[in-house]
Amino acid sequence: MGLVRKIVTWARIKSPWIIHFNTGACNACDIEIVAALTPRYDLERFGIQLKGTPRHADVLVCSGPVTKQITPRLKRIYEQMPEPKFVVAVGTCSCSGGVFQGCYNVESGIDEVLPVSAYIPGCPASPKAIIDGVTKLLMSLEDKEGSRIQGPGSGKK
Repeated sequence: MGLVRKIVTWARIKSPWIIHFNTGACNACDIEIVAALTPRYDLERFGIQLKGTPRHADVLVCSGPVTKQITPRLKRIYEQMPEPKFVVAVGTCSCSGGVFQGCYNVESGIDEVLPVSAYIPGCPASPKAIIDGVTKLLMSLEDKEGSRIQGPGSGKK
């Protein structure tokens, strides 16, 4: 059982699948998230793939402040994700509510609704910052596991 768990953990760290969800943003961060996935910045070189369903995703990438209307949907998407699951808050609005904090229909940042694993501030967050934040999250997960499994072609036996 221990070996199977290590292999599954290795696969999740080396090839995480993400789902992107806009919780009420102005779309500036959304454009930067999509730009990070294009060949110019190539987030896929780290094995990261964008998925269309939360049931296949390991990481929930959120942009924008959490509105009262979107809160139940955001919770439902998070609950549909398999364990272990992680949340990345992209942009100032997602981290703290940003300029929308205090508005009548805005709850706050993502961390008021879901447990956030990584914060990527900026208005908007640049593709380089998004890549840096996601890779640091993956490295922290790898360090958290304690024992690292070497993948095929790593040269170590």
